[in-house]
Parts: sequence; structure tokens; C-alpha cells
Amino acid sequence: MKRLSDMTLEEKIGQLVMYGKYGEAQQKALAEGRIGSFLNNRGEETQMRQNLALDSPTGIPLIIGDDVIHGFRTIFPIPLALSCSFDLGLIEETCALSAREAAMEGINMIFAPMVDISRDPRWGRVAEGAGEDPYLGSEVARARVRGYQRNDWEDMPKTAACAKHYVAYGAPQGGRDYDGADISERSLREIYLPPFDAAVKAGVMSVMSSFNDLNGIPVSGNERAIRGILRGELGFGGVVVSDWESVEELVNHSIASDGREAARLGFKAGWI
Repeated sequence: MKRLSDMTLEEKIGQLVMYGKYGEAQQKALAEGRIGSFLNNRGEETQMRQNLALDSPTGIPLIIGDDVIHGFRTIFPIPLALSCSFDLGLIEETCALSAREAAMEGINMIFAPMVDISRDPRWGRVAEGAGEDPYLGSEVARARVRGYQRNDWEDMPKTAACAKHYVAYGAPQGGRDYDGADISERSLREIYLPPFDAAVKAGVMSVMSSFNDLNGIPVSGNERAIRGILRGELGFGGVVVSDWESVEELVNHSIASDGREAARLGFKAGWI
């Protein structure tokens, strides 16, 4: 495996790219060590791609991410329903079993738990979280991180949890998904940040930056939110992964003129 200091610029950039599709171009880039991760891959195709990555000039294993929201092969009640049980031990066990089943298919990054506090029933993703209370949301966040990252096996990939969606994604204006969030400093710190703080303290390995803007600045390019609060105040030292093309969508937010500038703003914000 190459050391970081020995890698080319193209190889370093490639390690930051997550692909959903797989074709001839991706196969070539993977063989050259210029892809770091895939999502929505599983089973034999995952093993084939891992072998290509290990045989590449960098020799760095792939990160394979997938949504494992309320079960993988075994399906459990939705996260909101499980949260209504107030049984933190049970919630942790469902996540541990889900992670084990996902790991059997080669998945090593789980895009969960969703720890957004949501109080507007018009928002369609309320079902993925723990409801409206920051205290319960924080306790559930800890339990789910512990479950997803228990990793009590030796013969399969270890799994990393990914707390999402940072931050205030559960408070979109008008209940419209992806819309902006207009949040006071007090509400941000008393309502929307505590579950992320709890997840970080529980050792979560990854955090996902959200689509929405926070008081006018898109979170995926928001230096204060990511570098200042998440990394500086909460002390998160792991990987920040963008939500689906949320860095590229900085162009749609009109704060970046093109993908090149959007990538620069993402780097500056500190999401790597």
C-alpha cells in the first residue's frame, strides 16, 4: 500500500471520489488506483472491485457505502417507530445485526444513523429519525452508532457508521426536502446539534454533510458549520462525506460557478 507522500495528485484526488455507477471508465480508473469508494454495491461485484483496488498501484482498499436504514436482509420497524419503544438496548441490537448482514455483502460504510431532529410532519423524511426531542434523539444516536460500529466479528469487513444529515436538514422551510433552514443560534445549539455531538462522542467514524443551506450558506460549503463547529467545537476528526452530489449542488445554490469551484469550496469548508 502506498504512503500518502508517495501518491500522485491524481491518485489522491481519486481516493476522494465515490462512484455509484460502474463501467469501463470506472474499471480503468480503479485499476490505476484513482477511485476510493463506491456506493450501492454488494456481493460478488464488491469483491471483484476490491480485488482490483488491492492490485492497483496504491493498493488501498475501497470504501463501500450503502443505506442500511432499518435493516438489511432482516427488516425492522422504521427508525421513528423503534425510537418510540424507548428501548435503547433493542435499538442498538437491531443496528448491530443490520451491520453484520451488510458486512457479509462487503459493505463497510453504513449511511446511518439519521440523527436529524424534525418537528414538521410535512417533511417526508421524518420516518428516518428519532422524532422531535433532542434528548431522546441524542440517546438514540449513541445507541445506533454503538450498534453499527460494534464489529464483533473477524471474518468480514469492519463497518463505520455515518451520522446524517449535518446540520438542520430536518428543519426545511415549508417542510420541503432540500429547502433552506433558517435557524437561530439558540435553536441550532439546543435542538439540532446535540444528536451530532452525541454521535461524535460515541465514536462515529463519518458524518454526512446535508443538501440544505443554513441561514443562507449551503452546509456542504459552509466553513463555519463544518470546520468551525463540527471539527473545531465538537472535535470530530473523521471523514465528512457529502450527500448525493451536494458539493456539486453548490452550483445550484449559486455560490459556485462550476464544479471546479464547488470542489474548492468543499475543501475549504473542511469536509474531507
